[in-house]
Amino acid sequence: MKNYRMKIQYDGTRYRGWQRQTGREDTIQGKLEAVLSRLNNATTAIDGAGRTDAGVHAGCQVANVHLEKAWSPEELRDKLNEYLPEDIRILEVAEAGGRFHSRLNATGKVYEYHLIKKGCCNVFARKYSWQMTEDLDVERMRSAAEELVGQHDFRGFCSRASKKKSTIRRIDRVEIRETEDSIYLRFEGNGFLYNMVRILTGTLVEIGTGAREPGSIREILEEGSRGLAGETAPARGLTLLSVRYD
Repeated sequence: MKNYRMKIQYDGTRYRGWQRQTGREDTIQGKLEAVLSRLNNATTAIDGAGRTDAGVHAGCQVANVHLEKAWSPEELRDKLNEYLPEDIRILEVAEAGGRFHSRLNATGKVYEYHLIKKGCCNVFARKYSWQMTEDLDVERMRSAAEELVGQHDFRGFCSRASKKKSTIRRIDRVEIRETEDSIYLRFEGNGFLYNMVRILTGTLVEIGTGAREPGSIREILEEGSRGLAGETAPARGLTLLSVRYD
């Protein structure tokens, strides 16, 4: 049995997220497993590096699967793309060591959120961005984002925090890049909690509009209360750009 590592790209618009759901066919994992089971002539499970939410996209998700039949990486890639819907593409397949696990071996992830500025329009990006209705002070947002860098308890920036699992994560970098009509927020870290990037984005947007002060970031981190943080930004503006491994 061989272990294959895959880089996957998908438009999450019409899917209920990555993770398979009993009785539903509209998940990324479910679509992949249906095709892999057909090629493998047996029920086949695939492991992803992360569980993107419903409506979230991926520029390069990583997953691995163990298959009985030996395929060349190129043949497996092409067969998968032949049967998968057009909004899910396999970018690359490679043989991996037997102990490689896409989630357990991951050391970091990079997410990016796309905002369209007030008064600007981009009809082609409407499914992949959040349209602003107020002006944003980007310097205020950058100042607040500095408080997020480092290892913290991000309980206040996640939904459905589990009492059994740690909510401590490390953010290595937050970059806020501005163009003529857009603002891009890029988050790099060793892992992210459920809805964490979307809540971070919603909170930074409120700081940008002046609805809250930059110092509120420190308060949320210290208190660990979801009710103190900002709104959860829409899923459509978020993309998993890459997964990192040592």
